[in-house]
Amino acid sequence: MSAATGAAIGLLGGSGLVLSVSRLPAMRRPTLDDRLAPYLRDSARPSRLLAGRRTVTPFPTLERLVAPLLSDAVGVLERVLGGTASVRRRLDQAGRGMTVEEFRAQQMVWATVGLLAGLCLSLLLGAGGGVSPVPLLVLSLGSAVAGLLLRDQLLTREVSRREQRMMAEFPTIAELLALAVAAGEGPIGALERITRISKGELARELARALADARSGLSLVQSLQGIAARTGLAALARFVDGVAIAVERGTPLADVLRAQAVDVREAGKRALLEAGGRKEIAMMVPVVFLVLPVTVLFALFPGFLGFSFAG
Repeated sequence: MSAATGAAIGLLGGSGLVLSVSRLPAMRRPTLDDRLAPYLRDSARPSRLLAGRRTVTPFPTLERLVAPLLSDAVGVLERVLGGTASVRRRLDQAGRGMTVEEFRAQQMVWATVGLLAGLCLSLLLGAGGGVSPVPLLVLSLGSAVAGLLLRDQLLTREVSRREQRMMAEFPTIAELLALAVAAGEGPIGALERITRISKGELARELARALADARSGLSLVQSLQGIAARTGLAALARFVDGVAIAVERGTPLADVLRAQAVDVREAGKRALLEAGGRKEIAMMVPVVFLVLPVTVLFALFPGFLGFSFAG
């Protein structure tokens, strides 16, 4: 048995022993909140066997089995990483209906998958012997950290793609709202009509704003919630324009049309900027690949002639 295999077996055995000891009843004493909660509730606590619980992984049975350990790991991860406000904001921007704790649980699952992949790779590398166990351990821990960061990066990319889709939908939604308002609809009626006939990320946000308005908030406050959840400057200007139009009696249809024109102009400028960046990137293969090959083909016959002459 090689040193790497022995170290891996010892690591797995030690992890199992620590897990077994940490799950003993004496090691899991109830907290003060758990002891006081039954006396401070207005209604009786339902049975945990009957209470529905939303799963966050594709393996609900396994998730229920490891739920206590996962909950403790999520707490430790939250204390180590922090950034709860940033994660909650990105979850709202991505339109995810999950809490920060559920996202941390997904991160722990991704980190576990990365750790298992790193362990398998370490066992394969150390099977032949001659490899120090320290680099293999670093590889396993690095794989776990990579899985943790990859889930966070995927959330950021999801936010970016959703904001791009919303900006692509915004001019059409604004013009449809302008048509509905010009036809005699009120702001809330126009929003209801648009949410019925439209599909997309922005239409869902408008439907959520309508639900907030029906719950007691004003229309301006509901639309400001969209601007706060998305963080897009165009939507913030749209909300400000609607608020001014509603409060001061400005024609709302003109404001919406102007907003649509501004967003289309911003889209054109973004396309021009992207085209300029792509043009510079296209020069890289031309300068470092096409041009050297062209010079080589032009000069090679001369070098060949000199060699024969010599």
